[in-house]
Parts: sequence; structure tokens; C-alpha cells
Amino acid sequence: AYILSAKLGDAYNFTEEQKEQVNDLLDSGYNNLWVSVIYGTDSSSSMTNIALAQVGNVGGEPYWTWYGFNSRVEWCAVFVSWVANELGYIDAGIIPKFVACINGVNWFKDRGLWKEGNYTPKESDIIFFDWEDDGSVDHVGIVIKVEKNKVYTVEGNSTDDTCRKLEYSINSNVIYGYGTPVY
Repeated sequence: AYILSAKLGDAYNFTEEQKEQVNDLLDSGYNNLWVSVIYGTDSSSSMTNIALAQVGNVGGEPYWTWYGFNSRVEWCAVFVSWVANELGYIDAGIIPKFVACINGVNWFKDRGLWKEGNYTPKESDIIFFDWEDDGSVDHVGIVIKVEKNKVYTVEGNSTDDTCRKLEYSINSNVIYGYGTPVY
């Protein structure tokens, strides 16, 4: 943040007081403000709005590079982590930074924030899937709404390596369970 404010200050000939003001605005305590400005949302629906703004992304860039990978990886969990990071939720301990779905499941379970697949989720819950119905979690996304016995999601690394909006029956056997962050 300091480097950015220094560059702005130099480019626009800011006074020392103006540089201090820019530093103050770049403080992580203002993450929700900047999310509102950038994504046009409020904090109650920020996870879903940020995720929805990513629909159509192919290949997972910039998510896996943000995470620290030099080349493409399976990026569904990285996508969820990236969205959470945009809001400061990783630093705040609200959602984990994870690349393996099982690590996300275990993080929520360890904190008593886990619900089994028969739970009716809420907006911004984290949905985990078991495609083979073998008891092993395979995929993760973000719940955007529940309506008429359907769960609507945004998922990175979906069909054709794309970020997509999808829907499932609330009773689908591929739903492994839900992480229920305390926002």
C-alpha cells in the first residue's frame, strides 16, 4: 500500500498530508469500502456479487497466480479463496486460504462451522461436492441463493475450465456439505 501511495504521490505531486491520507485509505480496515466502490455492493452480499462478477472467466487466471502458483492448477478452491481475500475475509479468519477442498472442509469442521448436505444453505455459504459419491470431496463453490428447492452457485474451474453459475436440487447426492462462515 505504501509503494502505491508513494507512486501516486510522485505522479500527482501530492503533499505529505495527501500522501498520509492515501496511506490511510489503503489500510486493510477499508476493504469493505473498496469492495463497495469496485464491485458496487454492500458487505452483506459481497461474496456473491464478487463471485458473480467473475462468471465467464476461462482458465483461472488471475486466481491461481494470486495464490502463488506459476502455472495453472485445479482452481475451484483457489477461486473461493480469492473471492474471500477480496473482502479481507482470509486475514480476518472468516474463510481459509485453501487449494485442496478437503482442507477447506476440515477448516470449517474444526471450527464448528460445518453443515452436512441435508442442510438448507444461505447466500454466501461455501458448498462442497463429491462427484463420485465416494465420500471424498472433489469440488467447491459459493452459494448465491436458494429458491424453489434449488441451490444456485458460482463455481470456478467448472465445465470447460470456466467460472460458471450452476444449479442443483437441494437434495442432490453430489452435495457433500457446506462451510458456513460467520460474516
